[in-house]
Amino acid sequence: MTYNIPESLKGLTETEVEVSRKKYGYNTLGEIRKETWVNLLLSILKEPMLILLICVSFIYMLIGDYNEALFMIAAILAVTAISFYQDNRSKKALKELEKLNEPLSKVIRNSKIVEIPTSEIVVGDLCITEEGNLINADGKILHSNDFSVNESSLTGESYSVFKDSSSEDNEIYSGTVTVSGLAVYRAERIGKETKVGKIGLSIMNISDEESPLQIQIRKFVKGMAVIGVIIFLCVCVFTFIKTGDFLSSLLNGLTLAMSVLPEEIPVAFTTFMALGAWKLMRNGIIIKRSSIVETLGSVTVICTDKTGTITENTMHLKYLYDYKSDAVYEEDEFKSQKLNQLIDYAMWSSEPVPFDPMEITLHHIYEQTQITDERKAYHLVHEYPLEGKPPTMTHIFENDQKKRIIAAKGAPEATINVSTLTEEDKYKMLSVVKKFGQQGYRVLGVARARFDGNEFPEKQQDLRFDFLGLTIFYDPPKKEIKNVLKRIYEAGIKVKVITGDNADTTQAVALQAGIENTTSVINGSDISSASEERLMKISEETTLFTRMFPEAKLKVIMALKKRGEVVAMLGDGVNDGPALKAAHIGVAMGNKGTEIAKAAAALIIINDDLEKLVVGIAAGRRIYANIKKAVQYIISIHIPIILTVSLPLFLGWAFPAIFTPVHVIFLELIMGPTCSIVYENEPMEKNTMKKPPRQLTDTFLSWSELTVSIVQGLVITAGILWIYQYSVHLGNDETKTRTFVFSTLILANILLSLVNRSFYYSIFETLKNRNTLFAGITILVSLLFVVILYVPPVSTFFSVSSLTVQELGLALITAVVSVLWFEIYKLIKRALSN
Repeated sequence: MTYNIPESLKGLTETEVEVSRKKYGYNTLGEIRKETWVNLLLSILKEPMLILLICVSFIYMLIGDYNEALFMIAAILAVTAISFYQDNRSKKALKELEKLNEPLSKVIRNSKIVEIPTSEIVVGDLCITEEGNLINADGKILHSNDFSVNESSLTGESYSVFKDSSSEDNEIYSGTVTVSGLAVYRAERIGKETKVGKIGLSIMNISDEESPLQIQIRKFVKGMAVIGVIIFLCVCVFTFIKTGDFLSSLLNGLTLAMSVLPEEIPVAFTTFMALGAWKLMRNGIIIKRSSIVETLGSVTVICTDKTGTITENTMHLKYLYDYKSDAVYEEDEFKSQKLNQLIDYAMWSSEPVPFDPMEITLHHIYEQTQITDERKAYHLVHEYPLEGKPPTMTHIFENDQKKRIIAAKGAPEATINVSTLTEEDKYKMLSVVKKFGQQGYRVLGVARARFDGNEFPEKQQDLRFDFLGLTIFYDPPKKEIKNVLKRIYEAGIKVKVITGDNADTTQAVALQAGIENTTSVINGSDISSASEERLMKISEETTLFTRMFPEAKLKVIMALKKRGEVVAMLGDGVNDGPALKAAHIGVAMGNKGTEIAKAAAALIIINDDLEKLVVGIAAGRRIYANIKKAVQYIISIHIPIILTVSLPLFLGWAFPAIFTPVHVIFLELIMGPTCSIVYENEPMEKNTMKKPPRQLTDTFLSWSELTVSIVQGLVITAGILWIYQYSVHLGNDETKTRTFVFSTLILANILLSLVNRSFYYSIFETLKNRNTLFAGITILVSLLFVVILYVPPVSTFFSVSSLTVQELGLALITAVVSVLWFEIYKLIKRALSN
């Protein structure tokens, strides 16, 4: 975009920027803290599992078992390394998101306009702000063009204030919003020194709230931790009464405590969410907070604008209707002299430096059809911004000879109603508008006015307008929009169009795009006058909302939320801010979205493509499903570990200490990466986007799902305890029995991780889904298992012996029966659903 900025405004040099930054710091409300690897390491060492491992190592040192102590120290290093890798991976992903989420600001430096992160604005910078921008520093206006600002965040007053360099109050403040025009201001106060900073109001930073899933997972882990403490105390007391050996009792108790603690779950949750957000970022979807990924999978209603989201936003000028000649002109007739006045005033009613596609088109048509280009001879002296219900806007230009042009354009109903037309002619014009609207065209009315003197009326509607005609644009639906909408409907998600356009155009475009609609259109004025009860009904039943203004949009969003819907709202303008903020997921457009819309939104789609939101919803569902799979895997495999450690002890079986901390920690080292790294990489199941969205308030694991996991765990336990007793029955010693039990548990673990890739599709179906990490972990675990059994120094350390082919086959058959029975359950489930 070209800016008409005086050449005298050169801005700071790089040297001056560095000097200013050293003196005044960064433009942030808090200190910029860089987290070091030492801080990360210390936070990892606070984890309960590591504390337990340190305690076990210390006990082994006390009883003189240095080999076990060294293994525990190695385990501490391994667990720390895995946690460090996962935390570092998650934090890197989140840092990348933070970089993209930080708003950019335009500044003049070295006589060039550059975009920099807002935090890098320094005192003395010449900053540029324009319509829709959030002002990011306190400063004085040096240059402006029809600049007005909304300072309600500081004053509480919602109206706009016009300011320029000669105004008595020529200061602007961080956190306020540019409503119209453009201004260049010198930054005088940044960060905590601004008005916003001093009163402790943070606009840039949104406080994170815990999601329902986070709360549920935290409660679950706390509950398991409490159970672990109780079991630990019971085992300690029970063993001490039987043996009188305090250290041995403590060691048994800690072994069981390690087997109970599901410390993998919170790590898995953090990893899934952070990496999910990072992967979406690579797909052109910027997530403000990683926990939003969870909410995405629950979306039940998408409220979308029409222009640029459903349509291409090309705004091709298809026809011109001239009121004076009462004729419609096609493209090849635009050079007709009869259209000169209409084209002339359509252009003057647009912004001098256009950014809206329709206004860009009108400027191009003016260039192509007018003999003399008078744009440089006139300057804007007053502007009535787009407002009203329905909206219109008016520009007033003057040249050096004080010749004046007053041009207006907007919703045809608005320009027709404020014009001098007779009631009969108004009715006629509205019928013409309706005819074009029904064909899906976007229609704008154009009018002109005359006014002497400089005391302009407060409202543009008070001017006396002559109606000139209509501009008829065609903005076709996007080529792929039908397929996108089909996928949304298949996923059980409703679509509602909330637009400022008129009813006829919206209905026509909706029909062409494939939007399902069986009800009549509702206008914004109807929303304003509706009672709460009526509004709840309207919001549920209506699909197309037209001539919508900010308050009406907000009311619809709030009504949908009250009905229990999970709402994603797409918006791009300053006026969309309240609705974006109110929705569960506010979605801003990356290309055409204003900074205010982006600041209010929770998610930004870089290329303004509705399909990206579908990608996000699919990712949310995939991640949520994979977290559930990981947690159900953890529950199922923890049950046999807990019971195998505790039951022989409590029931007084032949070998009560069948597992030591060495065996438990080895199993934990397998489970950690499996649930938090491998399941995170699991692709989406093919029926995921064919299911209706889950309720946001649903319990993370329903009783039926939890029961399935518990049954899986108990069946595996039954298999392991059977092989335990079978080995004892054969007269095997403790080492051989331990080998049988340990081998069966390892093999069951591998099979369970494969079976739980889907709770619906068979293991043969899921093996087709590519997940290289799954293959890698399975091969690694299998190799370690072989090393433990058949490499003498390692098997001696683990207190196990090698198994013959027949013995290994028995362990494998036991594991297969204990785990693969679940395939029969899934087969019955599929049969019943068909």
